[in-house]
Amino acid sequence: MEVYDSSFWSEFLRGMLKPAAATAVVAMAVALSFVQRLGLEWEMVYSIARTFLQLSVIGFVLEFIFTQKNAGWIVLAYLFMVLVAGYTAGQRSKHVPRGKYIAGVSILAGTSLTMLLLVVLNVFPFTPRYIIPVSGMMVGNAMTVTGVTMKKLREDLKIQKNLVETALALGATPRQAIFHQVKRSLIIALSPVLDNAKTVGLISLPGAMTGLIMGGASPLKAIQLQIVVMNMVIGASTVSCVMSTYLCWPSFFTKAYQLEYKVFNED
Repeated sequence: MEVYDSSFWSEFLRGMLKPAAATAVVAMAVALSFVQRLGLEWEMVYSIARTFLQLSVIGFVLEFIFTQKNAGWIVLAYLFMVLVAGYTAGQRSKHVPRGKYIAGVSILAGTSLTMLLLVVLNVFPFTPRYIIPVSGMMVGNAMTVTGVTMKKLREDLKIQKNLVETALALGATPRQAIFHQVKRSLIIALSPVLDNAKTVGLISLPGAMTGLIMGGASPLKAIQLQIVVMNMVIGASTVSCVMSTYLCWPSFFTKAYQLEYKVFNED
């Protein structure tokens, strides 16, 4: 990795002046939190401090990876993102047995399958500059919807245990008995993604498109990339959600195909 000279650091520090100035809006949010007695002031300050630190570090890491020709760095960066995403989604659904493992495997399956199709179809070249940012967008969305799916499925089963047990008593398999709860959790988790796709460009200009336009690219080129991004987000999110339900449901039943009550008694 090349040694950065004084001119590089000088340019980097000048470039950070605008992000630093933008913290004024965070100060406004902190003031509002204080006035409304929300108690979120320190969390807001901590969050923005972590944002500065994490993005600064990842900027240097990506600068290094982009100069490498070894595909192993792409895989390593991708697996790191999946690992962090699986842990975060698992924390959201912490009462689901093996939640972190299930979330990680589901996110890995959904995003890797989607990325493989994009590479095979030659939508993106297999280079760090394309694969890592695209993977990040897919993994981030898959993380959110997977965590919501698992959490919502457990909550619905806890509330509707009598309905599930009745279905089991009438001869339904566990998967059949929880079909409606699975369907509901998938719909709730995926609805924001689909709503975003329906309103993209009408209400907001997403990050990828905005970044290209602000970087000087033609709006027509920007929308082409954004269409690809929306497609891959929907694909990866759906596969990850569905996979998580298939991996989740055995944890909610005993070996005798009865509801595992201890899973639902935890709060």
